Amino acid sequence: MRDIYKAVKVTDKVYWVGVIDWTLKDFHGYSTHRGSTYNAYLVLADRVTLIDTVKAPFRDELLSRINSVIDPTKIDYIISNHSEMDHTGSLPEVVDILKPEKVFASKMGAKAIASHFSSIDVEAVEDLSELDLGGLKVKFIETRMLHWPDSMFSYIEEERVLFSQDAFGMHLATAERFDDELPEGLLYEEAATYYANILMPYSHLVLKLLDRVTEIGLAPKIVAPDHGPIWRKKIGWILELYKQWAERKPERKVVIVFDTMWKSTELMARAIAEGAIEAGASVKLMSIRSSHRSDIATEVLNAGALVVGSPTINNNMFPTVADVLYYLKGLKPKGLVGAGFGSYGWSGESVKQIEEILKEMKVELVGEGLKVQYVPGEDDLEKCRELGKKVADAIGR
Repeated sequence: MRDIYKAVKVTDKVYWVGVIDWTLKDFHGYSTHRGSTYNAYLVLADRVTLIDTVKAPFRDELLSRINSVIDPTKIDYIISNHSEMDHTGSLPEVVDILKPEKVFASKMGAKAIASHFSSIDVEAVEDLSELDLGGLKVKFIETRMLHWPDSMFSYIEEERVLFSQDAFGMHLATAERFDDELPEGLLYEEAATYYANILMPYSHLVLKLLDRVTEIGLAPKIVAPDHGPIWRKKIGWILELYKQWAERKPERKVVIVFDTMWKSTELMARAIAEGAIEAGASVKLMSIRSSHRSDIATEVLNAGALVVGSPTINNNMFPTVADVLYYLKGLKPKGLVGAGFGSYGWSGESVKQIEEILKEMKVELVGEGLKVQYVPGEDDLEKCRELGKKVADAIGR
């Protein structure tokens, strides 16, 4: 088993020894339809160092890739940049097999690993402290809440390699290991999906981090995240995208999300879309039946408006609509205007419930929500079209 998988050279001293999860389709609530990677890195210095491990079922693949470069038992140190189980699930077994001298993590990382695995002794490192590997030094930079309290970067100045854990990553299973080996459109799509569904709630911290990287004087020629391709050509491009997404400057784009029972709410959604298009906005009309919540979140990332529609069932909004709204609420998108709408038979509570959640999300409501009993007539659809115009015109006011 150990001679099947091969490491990939990143620099003369650094190798990728991670794994490819081709079959992953869900990552704590968001759709990873292109799979993922769990990246780990081998650093060849006087003190051979493994940076991060992998998800528990893939331990043997990790060890096989390490073995293609060096006897795994020659590893002296393990550095854990992030204690989430997709990066530490195999850690207990790896430690037991390799028997490294030390395992390092941030202060919060040491606590988290102790909570996960009481058998592992972890040495906590200070923010901006350095670890001498012999010929190379690792600088540790705490990045708390990007996206866990324990998160940190590790930077090897001599190689100009930044190990960025979950920052600048994406869920994408490919045989290609580097950004320049993949189409830019694919990189954008998956990086945006990852940011929207993982990092959007922490956008204010992303801006602080980008400033801090400059203040510390980091100048990486390689950015090596824990998921997806390694950045070696488009580092400036991905940093600028993160800045744009974190600043949340809305585009003139309207995302209309709905579910429907007998097509009445859908007819309303289509009329709202026509009004927004007529007002000059770009529009994304998304039926929840055919759009995963994470894809909706990705469209909201650069949108200026969110309009949500639901019929009423048992005095409540549709469960699918509630699912999407509560998911988006947790992601905390900023700077949105919006509205609620929906059809009903005899009670019609859904629109008010939608508006309440939109208010909790700090979405600026444009007028009152639209309710239509049973099937919308021409006058009702005209009101929907006018609502679409109003919403589009309200973006960026």
